[in-house]
Parts: sequence; C-alpha cells; structure tokens
Amino acid sequence: MPTRLSDRAALIERHWQAQAQVRRLYTVLGIGGLIVTVALSLWFANEANAGKFFDRLPHFLDFTGDLVPRDWLEVGRAMFDLPSPYDDGSLKYNYPEGRTYLTSALYIPEYIDQMAITLNIALLSTIIGTLIGGVLSFFAASNMMPSRWARWPVRRFMEILRAFPDVVVAGFFLSFLTVGPIPAIAAVSIHSIGALGKLFFEVVENADMKPDEGLRAVGGTWIERVRFAMLPQVLPNFASYFLLRLEINVRISTIIGAVGGGGIGELLRLSISQNHGAKTIAIVILLFGTIVAVDQFSAWLRRSMVGRDAFLPAT
Repeated sequence: MPTRLSDRAALIERHWQAQAQVRRLYTVLGIGGLIVTVALSLWFANEANAGKFFDRLPHFLDFTGDLVPRDWLEVGRAMFDLPSPYDDGSLKYNYPEGRTYLTSALYIPEYIDQMAITLNIALLSTIIGTLIGGVLSFFAASNMMPSRWARWPVRRFMEILRAFPDVVVAGFFLSFLTVGPIPAIAAVSIHSIGALGKLFFEVVENADMKPDEGLRAVGGTWIERVRFAMLPQVLPNFASYFLLRLEINVRISTIIGAVGGGGIGELLRLSISQNHGAKTIAIVILLFGTIVAVDQFSAWLRRSMVGRDAFLPAT
C-alpha cells in the first residue's frame, strides 16, 4: 500500500522532480551542443585540409611504425655515438660523427652534449626571470606599493612580457640574433619574468604584515622592510616557484630548439623529418629521463628547503 506524503513532503517531492527535469534538459542540451561543436570542428578541419582530413585520419599513427628501428640496439648506439654495424655511409647511421672530443680518447656523446645546452638555456633563463621578476614583484604588490599609479605600469609590463608565446618571441629574436641558444635564452627569460613576477607579487600580498608594521614603526626604509620583513617570509615560496618554472623551461627550451634555438630540440626535429627512428627514440628517452630527473631533484630540493613535515598529511 503506497505511503501518502504529507503536504510539505509532497511540495518537496514536486520541487525535486522539477529540478531533476531541468537538470536532464540541461544535460541533453549540453551533449547536443558538444556533438554539434565536434561535428563543426571536424568539418572545418576537413575543409582547411582541402578535403584530405578524413582520408588521412586512418593513417594518423602510421609514423610510429616508421620510427621502429631495425635493431633496438641501435637506440643505445645512437645515444652514445657508438659505431653501427649497419653503417652504409648515410646520415641514418653516422652516430660517431656527432662526438665532441675532450681528449683523443674521451668524448661527450652528441645528444648528451646538446641536452646539456638545453638545460643551460632553461637554468639561465629561470635565474634571470627569478631575479628580475622578484624585484618587480615588490613594486607590483599592493601591500608594499600602496600607490596605484606606481603599481599599474609594473603589472601591465609583466602582462605584456607573458602575453606572447615563447616560440613567437624566439622567432622574433632569431630574425636578428641568428640561430643559436642566445635567442632562446632571451625568449624564455622574457616570458619567465612576466610569469614569475605575477606569482611572486601574489605571494608578497599574502605575507604577514606584522613584521613590516614593526619596521615602519621604528622608521625602517622601504628597502629594509623588503629585506628584513618580507624576504624571510616569501623566499620558500619564491624557491618553489623557481623550481616549478625550471621544469617548464626545460620543455619550452626543447620546443624552441626545434625552430632554431639550439640544443636537443633541433636534433629531434631533424631526426623526425629524416625518418631516423633510432635517433628519434634515443632523443625521446633522453628527454624523458632528463625531465624525470629534474622533477625528482626539484621535489628533493623543496623538501630540503621547506622541511619534510610540510609534506606529511595533517593528523
């Protein structure tokens, strides 16, 4: 025998049914909108590729088959510049030609040497971005720079620096600085200043103002307030953002290398375009290993600076 609801319960039941009906309607409309958007995107992609998009779609992963080397030992030979038994005089197996000799018997493999250049680009750019972005952050923070007329140009300047993608800025510098690591350092540094400056001034604005108030009460200058009241509080967060940005810049430096910025990215682009499977896989493994190593080093350094207790779950 069905239970008869009270008037109040019946009102709640009708309200719930109405809300559920509206939710189902929004769900159907959302799914319909998504289907229409995907269909229009596929149509646009097909038209933009002269009607070849759908024809080429089944061959999307064909390139992975072309990258499989004839002998997987070739990957190790390519990574460490060892002679290949399949060497036929072509560029595909000329691994020893990339060696950088330190002595007549000691050499640095080409890919490791170029990976070191990429890491140097990322590290130097991150240091430049941290130093300049750190200084600008105190001029952009409302608690350290009360004047809106002083903060406004600093914040807009940092927005301009991070408004353009690194690759676009690198292309601009490549046009007059020529191919090499210098345009890459300039491009990555500019974006790092804008990005880190924004993160830093938000950290400064969230700092405890009591030490600053104490210094102001005894007549401390603005520089003394920054040095003794703010820096001790914000430096751990600054260091954490520095390490995060370093990881990002390693990836960005690789991409910029592919457009002429030097380092491992340029070799990766060449090996892919020339269909050299063993070389491509060797570079990908080296990149993956480097990024994992940087990530683990950053995590270890953060724990060392902040303390292991900060990473333990709250009890």
